[in-house]
Parts: sequence; C-alpha cells; structure tokens
Amino acid sequence: MNPLFELRLERGGDGTRNSARSIYEQLKAAIVEGRLALGARLPGTRQSSAFFGVSRNTATDIYERLINDGYAVSRRGSGTYVVDALPMAPSFDADQDAPTDDPRLNGFWLSEETRAAIGFWRDEPRSGNATGKGIAADFRPAMIDTRLFPMDLFRQISVKQLRQLENQPPSFKSAQGNQGNFRLREAIVRHIALTRAVPCRSQDALVTSGAQQAFDILARTLVTPGKTVVAIEDPGYPPMRVAFAAAGATIVPIEVDDEGLIVDQLPANTNIICVCPSHQFPIGVTMSPQRRAALVAFARANGAVIVEDDYDGEFRYEGSPVEALRTADAADLVFYVGTFSKCMLPSLRLGFIVAPPWAMRTLVAAKNCLDWHCPIPTQMGVAGFIGEGHLTRHVRKMRGVYDQRRRLIMSFMTEHLGEWFDPVPPLYGMHIAALTRDGVDVEAVTAGLFASNVKIHTLDRYHLGPPKRRGIVLGYGVVDLPEIEHGLSQLHKTLLRAA
Repeated sequence: MNPLFELRLERGGDGTRNSARSIYEQLKAAIVEGRLALGARLPGTRQSSAFFGVSRNTATDIYERLINDGYAVSRRGSGTYVVDALPMAPSFDADQDAPTDDPRLNGFWLSEETRAAIGFWRDEPRSGNATGKGIAADFRPAMIDTRLFPMDLFRQISVKQLRQLENQPPSFKSAQGNQGNFRLREAIVRHIALTRAVPCRSQDALVTSGAQQAFDILARTLVTPGKTVVAIEDPGYPPMRVAFAAAGATIVPIEVDDEGLIVDQLPANTNIICVCPSHQFPIGVTMSPQRRAALVAFARANGAVIVEDDYDGEFRYEGSPVEALRTADAADLVFYVGTFSKCMLPSLRLGFIVAPPWAMRTLVAAKNCLDWHCPIPTQMGVAGFIGEGHLTRHVRKMRGVYDQRRRLIMSFMTEHLGEWFDPVPPLYGMHIAALTRDGVDVEAVTAGLFASNVKIHTLDRYHLGPPKRRGIVLGYGVVDLPEIEHGLSQLHKTLLRAA
C-alpha cells in the first residue's frame, strides 16, 4: 500500500553521494520542523525512484542514516517510520524566547491582567511545587466529578442518535441551523423549566459552544466599542468580563454584599449588567428577592439589559426554590446563559442563551460568524440524554453527592476553622467561600498547601481591582469525603503553624 507522501524533495546536485546527502538533510529538516509528522510512515525503498528520484540502494542508505541518527525507526514487515519522539525535541513553549509586545498583536491580549483573568483556574508555578506524594485534595472551583457521569449510557444514546442521523436525508442535516439542533433546543426548554422555572420557547434558545462562547456572542452583539458600559460583580467570574472588555466595553466593578450585587452602586449610564443571582461566583450568596426586583427595575428604567449566568443553578440543597431572574415579566430584558459543563461534562462544550425575541436574529448571525453551528452529533446525543430523562436522574444523584461534600466542609469549617474563617453557607452550587478574619495571610497559607498537593484558590484572583474582601474558595466538585478531610486538616495544621 502506498503511503500518502506529499513532501516535495530536490535531488540537490550531481552524483549519488550528493543526492543522498541532500535528500537526507531535507527529510531530517521536515521531521524536525513537523512537516513530516512523528510516527508517519515513509515510502518504501521500492518506491524510491518515484518519490525521491534515486535508486533503491541509495534510499536504503538514507533511511539507515535517519535510523542511526534517531529520526526514523524500522518495523519488521511494516516499513520505515518517523520516530514517535525526536532525539532532541524542539521546545514549543509559547512563552519561551517569544516577544511579549509584538506590535502586530492586539495589545488587549498581551495584557497580563487579561491572561490571568481568562485562565483563572490555572495555578502558576510557585516556590515549593507539589511533591506528588500523599493524598491530593483539589478544591479549585468550576470543576466537576466526571467519574460519576454515566458515560456508558451516554455513549449508547449517542450511538443511537448517530444511527438516526445516518438515515436522514442531506436536507435534514443541513437544516439544523446555527441556532442549534431543534431537538436539543426543545430539551433545553424542558430542562430549565423543570430545574429553574425559566419560561421560554425553543425558538428563544441559541445553542453555543459552552458558556464562554455565549458571553462572547453577547459581547459582540450588545457592545458598541467605546460607548457601552458593562457592570460586573466584584469579585466575579473573570472570563466573563474578558469577553465584554475585548469587545470594547467600559467595565465597571460593583460590590457584592450578603444580598448580592449592590444595585445602588450601578452608574445611571450602565447598559449591560452581568450577574450570577442564584449562586454568586465566587462569594456564593443568593440574591435576595428585594435586590432582584430593584435590579430589574433599574434595567427597565435605564434601558439596560441583564446577562444572567446560571452556571450551577441545578444544584439546590436548602430552602425554597429561587426563580431565575428571567421570569415572564423580565423576559424582554434578561439574557439567560446556561451550560452543560456542570450538570453533564465540560468536554461536551455545549451551552445556551435564552434571549429576548428582539435579539435572536442578531445573536444567530454572530454565532454564524464564529463557527456556523455546534457539532450536530454531540447536540443530538445531549438531546437524547435529556429527552429520555437521564439528565434529571443524574442531577438528582449529584445533588446528593455534592450535598454530602458541602455539609462536611461546612461542619469542618465551623468546628475547626472558625477562629480564622467565616464560611458563606451556600443554598446552591458546587463551592463554598470562606471570608478571613483579621491577620490571616491566605496567599501564604495556600502557597504552603500547594506544596502538599492541596489546591485552594484565594478570593484575590477574582477581584478586578484591589481586593476588598479576603478569603478562600473551596470547590467540592472533584474532592471525595476522605480528600476533603485530609485537605482541610492540612489547612488547619498550616494555620496553627502560622499562628
């Protein structure tokens, strides 16, 4: 079987020796530069005349030299292949020896603040790196326990949906539209009506590649560069504000108290208000009914719109259900953003916007500009998973799992860490914020814990300006009960040593 080999080679001079040297150098350069992929099969020596313009013996000599120098490997009965790893692999670290202020790049994306905000969940290398020994306890927020997802069941449903797709005419496959697969949009409407009491129709929903693309689409369509003022919660979710700032909006941070975003601090010229009312990120408070009413009234009186990020609203543990901001009375000014990353799998990269009818055509056009539409097989698989009731069962199961973890953290904080922290009891979600009492250097404490494989974020990284509140954020999406006890015990020991 002839391999695919589209590399153009020059013999390079007269004579067999010169030709062999030239072809060897060209093949070696192609391997090092990546034009010949690692593991790729090279043409057989019987085909050397057609591919290289040299004899079979010359090609054999070239391959032997590549093998001896560590760039190729011979597999008996199969042929000669590029090695899977280069003898001295070049570094492709984007930060190494690269200019940081190249004028050809948009300066916004060169900002250290932008990079930190869009990658807030990553931990920079620090002194005292993790040793890799002992139990690891990862308390970082925005992570979920994918081990408990019914992967085999989802795979079966996806295969069934793919078979249905095979039997559909081409017109069906092209008629899905970039607003999203209609079956998935119908499933979304049923799901958020059941779990969040959000009133909407399937034509009000736009399927996106995760919540982040939803923010990007909203920023592209709602922001006029240099004119639009966007109010965000501070502390808040950093990647959300990046999308609006990149579109040219003026970002105004608004403080959060025990009732949620402080509406009285909103400037009168605010055009867009971004909030997480059910489970504020990262403080964790639920916006009070009075504050919700004041926020909607402000938006209506000032011609503003609200972007409601309901990232983990399915997971309610205590109290009566709290409606989303997008009620029937506010449907004309609230853009509701949801995601399947928390209730299913982050790797699905699926989210959605429930938008006012007046905005949908523009949102769809922006989605079209970005990626036309989300992958139809994935959409159909998720639609089948929801439609057969499996998402409801999975959410019910995970509520129980996460609630156990939440209760253990709250109990441990109350019994052992009350001297240093005031936890904010969450009614919803997958993380707990704990505000520090005076005298606790949380940055030093969490840096020390990192060396023991205990990863905890501080509130500092979620503030836009100078932090007004100090504390830690304890996510319980991926930590089991023994890991929680271990990690919080390590935190306790570290605080005692510091005291």
